[in-house]
Amino acid sequence: MIVTTAAPSGVRRLAATLYGYAFLQDLVLLYPVYALLFSDTGLSIGEISSLFVVWSATSILLEVPSGAWADAVSRRLLLCLAPLLAGAGYALWVLTPSYPAFALGFVLWGAGGALGSGALEALVFTELDRLGAAGRYARTMGRARTAAVLGVLASIGLAGPVLAVGGYPAVGAASVLATLLAAAVATRFPEHRPVPAAEPAEEGDDLGWAATLRAGLAEARADPRVRGALLLVPAVAAVWGALDEYTPLLARDTGVAEPTVPLLLLLVAAGVTVGGLLAAPAERLGTRGYAALLTVAAVALAAGAGLRHPAGFVLVGVAFCAFQLATVLADARLQARITGPGRATVTSVAGMATDLTIVAVYGGYALVAAMGGNRTAFVVAAVPYLLVAVVLLASRDGGRGGPGREPVAGRSGGPT
Repeated sequence: MIVTTAAPSGVRRLAATLYGYAFLQDLVLLYPVYALLFSDTGLSIGEISSLFVVWSATSILLEVPSGAWADAVSRRLLLCLAPLLAGAGYALWVLTPSYPAFALGFVLWGAGGALGSGALEALVFTELDRLGAAGRYARTMGRARTAAVLGVLASIGLAGPVLAVGGYPAVGAASVLATLLAAAVATRFPEHRPVPAAEPAEEGDDLGWAATLRAGLAEARADPRVRGALLLVPAVAAVWGALDEYTPLLARDTGVAEPTVPLLLLLVAAGVTVGGLLAAPAERLGTRGYAALLTVAAVALAAGAGLRHPAGFVLVGVAFCAFQLATVLADARLQARITGPGRATVTSVAGMATDLTIVAVYGGYALVAAMGGNRTAFVVAAVPYLLVAVVLLASRDGGRGGPGREPVAGRSGGPT
């Protein structure tokens, strides 16, 4: 690890770039209205659901290969390309609204998300480590997640007026503009990572890509500390990540009028925002503290959903606050334990596992909700978090099994 005297200013520059990038990435005015666009074009619920499957499948298929690519080439380059691909998909939606265009747009969006996933976390941790500030990773990424939530909130606030003035073309143009600005901001990311040493390649082998893929997968498989931290990411992030799609249905089931639903969703968004900001003071949580955090989140989620009253969304917001915090800490723990050159690859494996688990949660939610309604599905979704808390407490390696006694800031990621 190289420590420079420019650490304070370097960290500030990196953080400012990251926050701007995260905000612009989610300042997409199409977010709150694209389902309406699909419906107004004449798509059925089944067709709309199939588009989500296309989106998820693209991300899953490209997640790990794109992570290996990020380890073999410039991560900053991939962060520039990621929003451009998404922007191309948004443009396609509003220029030629049809099922094939929507499907291709989701493929482009999914590909863009895969390019950025793994590359962003790896670049940020590597640069912080170079500056002797690896211990700031959790708080930095927590604030970045908060910036992303603020981008979503801004898009919700702006989408209505822009849609009223210029229709879907105006909303689409604003969304594409945000992706162009995000790509421009990405060029400001610092990147001082040395070129990875490529293994001697057979004729026709990619220059370093296959080597980095093998190295990253090998580290994830062989190092039990890395493997444990990797598995914790989907265990924490997937369930609440899937539940977020169903919170409007839960809000409507409380009996409020349709115009009140967004107000209840603001409580959830506020909880997610606060959760990101709490990463700094919470990054030294031990295993018991982390298990307690998951327990509080699970109880709050079950109680809030079970109330069947608008006031219950206060508790749902508390639960999502704890889930966001737990997700940030799990990611930070994973980054601190990776020591090999395949940082983005290992991170992408965690991302792929999360995506696969989210798809499984979608299926499970549909089954439970069909039998007992949205309230029951949310209550049942709290159970996995209690199980994860029990597993962490029962883990033989105690503080090493999860975000435990060893603080996130207590170890550098090593040379990458």
